Amino acid sequence: MSTNKSRALSPAELEAFGAELDAVQVNITAQVGAEDAAYIKRIWRLVRYSGALGRGLLFLGWLWPAWVLGTLLLAFSKIVENMELGHNVMHGQYDWMNDPRFNGQSYEWDVVGTSDNWRYTHNYKHHTYTNVQGVDDDIGYGVLRLFPEQKWHPANLFQPLYAVIFSLLFQWGVAIQRLRIGRYFIGRITGRGLYEEFKPTGRKIMRQLVKDYVFFPAIALLLFVPVLPVLLGNLVANGLRNIWTHMIIFCGHFTADVELFPKSVLQDESRGHWYLRQLHGSSNLTGSRFFHMMSGNLSHQIEHHLYPDMPSYRYAQAAEQVREICARYGQHYNTGPLWRQFGQVLWRIVRYSLPSPKARKAPALVADETK
Repeated sequence: MSTNKSRALSPAELEAFGAELDAVQVNITAQVGAEDAAYIKRIWRLVRYSGALGRGLLFLGWLWPAWVLGTLLLAFSKIVENMELGHNVMHGQYDWMNDPRFNGQSYEWDVVGTSDNWRYTHNYKHHTYTNVQGVDDDIGYGVLRLFPEQKWHPANLFQPLYAVIFSLLFQWGVAIQRLRIGRYFIGRITGRGLYEEFKPTGRKIMRQLVKDYVFFPAIALLLFVPVLPVLLGNLVANGLRNIWTHMIIFCGHFTADVELFPKSVLQDESRGHWYLRQLHGSSNLTGSRFFHMMSGNLSHQIEHHLYPDMPSYRYAQAAEQVREICARYGQHYNTGPLWRQFGQVLWRIVRYSLPSPKARKAPALVADETK
């Protein structure tokens, strides 16, 4: 259960709180322009050139320094493409540029999952129903029990092991998330129906596997250089990207102070209350500008949840204002270094693998003025 000490807001305070956060978005969005366009173009070039250099070095992979550097460069390219480029472009953050490279509805990223599925499970369901139990499928991704409000099952005893596997194979878990395979085992969908839903994902998986594990190794054969270093380099680069992405996303959603909400919060939810839910359902990471870029600026997860279509380049600017507003309204702003936040995530994974007492009622976010 969260230990956060946020103060319940009166209806008038809640309205004012929402208006101030709205104003942050309006003011910063008005500044978006050439600087932001130049930034995302630099990111696009960084992804392409670092990836090309990394793959080139893997063709010299019989020399171990070249293999290590090539693998790390390829992993770097894949991480930045996944986090700062693909994720943020698909949120529509750069649609205003009218550049087909950065179109949120047509961008296809370099992972086995389809962008269409991600736009539904993440952009729509997760960002609309953040941490609402029974609606937001990102709560443990159907694999982990991370809150006492979630029902315990004996299978949860093994979730520390599941968590390691999930981290290593994170892109695969994301790829099949929308399929909700459990429906098949309880008779809610036929095998044929599940297969039809899987076909777009299956095609994307095949393209990714052919690219990384057939096409580039085939080039190595044509160049008469060893194939194994190229295969292993791609495998390790994908694994490093999976681990890093998993760690950043989990630190943004499952630290000790993050709260879970019942479906009842959705009834007549005001803009201010929606902002409160995003604030108390997210957490930030502190770090350097390079670290923020490597995280896709999801180190500013709070600001990302408040303003998902704001260019990520602006989140650091927004964070200063959001934190000041939260302080004035007595709202806990959850932030900390990676090691501390990830330690809290690991604690949740281990703690809630075990049976736990019935969850206490979450603290009220809005004061009841009838009392």
